Amino acid sequence: MTQPSIFGGDAGKRGLEEGASFTPRFGPDGLIVCVVRAAEDGEILMVAYMNEEALRLTLETGQAHYWSRSRREIWRKGATSGQTQTVADIRVDCDQDALLLTIEAGGDGGACHTGRRSCFYRRLSQDQAGPRLTFVE
Repeated sequence: MTQPSIFGGDAGKRGLEEGASFTPRFGPDGLIVCVVRAAEDGEILMVAYMNEEALRLTLETGQAHYWSRSRREIWRKGATSGQTQTVADIRVDCDQDALLLTIEAGGDGGACHTGRRSCFYRRLSQDQAGPRLTFVE
């Protein structure tokens, strides 16, 4: 059985942009994008997605929960890796279709499944051979 939404309904353009009602706009796939940054220094650690249930669990527990698009299930960050994410702040963009989570990282402080702190460990460069990735660590 599906639970009723705890989030506001259609707020209209002005309400979305200027109002106080939290009305997250999930995409056609039922997901909203989440940019995740570290509280200690603002470094962008990862990008993930939430469905309504993952967002509700995050708000209820203070621990980041996401929707795994590959496994098609909700996961609490750090449940198996120990890289927990305690939410310090959540911001919403102007039209409420993206979230910015500021988190305090637990475990080894990393967020990437490769063992790195950030998922953004490569830079795109371009030369005459074309675009390529170089490691920034």
